[in-house]
Amino acid sequence: MIAAACWLLGLFALVAAPALAQDDTDDGTPAPTPVLDDGAQVGDAGFVDVIEVSGLLDPVLADFVTSSLDAAERDGAVALVLQLNSRDSVLDRERLNELARRFADSSVTVAVWVGPSGSRALNEVAQLVGVADVVGVAPGARLGRTGEQVLNPDEFGQVWGEHADVLRNDDLDWREVIDAGVVPCERVDVDELGRPVSEEEQQVRCAAVTVGDFLLDLDGFQSRQVSEADEIRLEPLTLVRFQGLSLLDQLMHTVASPPVAYLLFIIGLGLLLFEFFTAGVGVAGVVGAVCFLLGSYGLAVLETRGWAIALIVIALLGYGIDVQTGVPRAWTAIATVCFVLGTLFLYSGPGMSWIPTVVGIGGMLLAMLAGMPAMVRTRFSTPTIGREWMIGELGEVVESVSPDGVVRIRGALWRARTNRATPSSVGDSVRVVALEGLFLEVEPEEGGAVDYREKARKG
Repeated sequence: MIAAACWLLGLFALVAAPALAQDDTDDGTPAPTPVLDDGAQVGDAGFVDVIEVSGLLDPVLADFVTSSLDAAERDGAVALVLQLNSRDSVLDRERLNELARRFADSSVTVAVWVGPSGSRALNEVAQLVGVADVVGVAPGARLGRTGEQVLNPDEFGQVWGEHADVLRNDDLDWREVIDAGVVPCERVDVDELGRPVSEEEQQVRCAAVTVGDFLLDLDGFQSRQVSEADEIRLEPLTLVRFQGLSLLDQLMHTVASPPVAYLLFIIGLGLLLFEFFTAGVGVAGVVGAVCFLLGSYGLAVLETRGWAIALIVIALLGYGIDVQTGVPRAWTAIATVCFVLGTLFLYSGPGMSWIPTVVGIGGMLLAMLAGMPAMVRTRFSTPTIGREWMIGELGEVVESVSPDGVVRIRGALWRARTNRATPSSVGDSVRVVALEGLFLEVEPEEGGAVDYREKARKG
């Protein structure tokens, strides 16, 4: 809805803009736009469908474009316009060729506007753009880096024709695209006021700032000049229908982006592991299962490495082993290495930036090294289970208690802290004398520290 509103604002902006020339006169000055019959009504000149294609080109977007093209043909649209911002495609070669074939065989004009400012059409998506009937760019847009052609050359020939070499290895900004002639542009010597047009102004005239500007130059899109308060403006006669993804399709398209799929996958695994250490099935388990399924779908759509996914799963199993013991040990180190490697090498195609990578690794380490052990300790120290029975128990020091360490009590490992600053070495026998939060206060079985304040009072 927000995108549709932006498109409408762009269209309304062109209505209030001054009338621009379409053709040149013999002396090089722009000819005025012809005024259509005053009796013509809005909608008499047909309609144009505009759809937004943003993000990686995945099966959801491909189906949306195909169904939109079917609807445009069925309803008799003048053209189908794609407002494009995509850096790559995750479609397989066959599906991409099928979509390009649909463009080529369409009975309505297929136009692509790479916009608004900052938008991109790169890699395999740029090859698909080359099959469209009309291409336009917004100031600040980029186009190119097509790479090796994946579209069937026997069917589509050399995509972009004479411009293929220019676009193959580099992504050009909008000025370079116009200068290279990739986007056709009618140049003029002077503007509507008879002033000379500089090269920079020429480039701006050749670009389409809004989708409305792009529609004005589209064959079959009609408008008329109207006078109002001594001002001439353009009034579109061709209707514009904006269409977008359904809520479910938007969800699945969002899930199939590299950072979202990765974060959902690891969050789901983490919550399922958390649920394993709680009594019964709760909210965490349900949320974890949903996140895991959505993340798995996203990873299935994207280009991933199976062994990297396996490393992430192994990492969670390793964390679970040490969480159960309550002390990070060898399995925690192994799990951390597996998780980092699995994250860094997860995607073989379009990947994610360093921000979700750092968030994923840092969040998992924080949860498994601090959050989960504390949760498990808290669970087993509830009034129902209690730990008072441990006071007076003897145990063995596993990690030097000076002042904090680890002791083994009845075969289980516990965090321990010295009582009255009396350190204990590995292998020493200690006695539990008190409980302090998640820690056990211990002292040597023999030779514990003497409380001299008590001795003084007795004296």
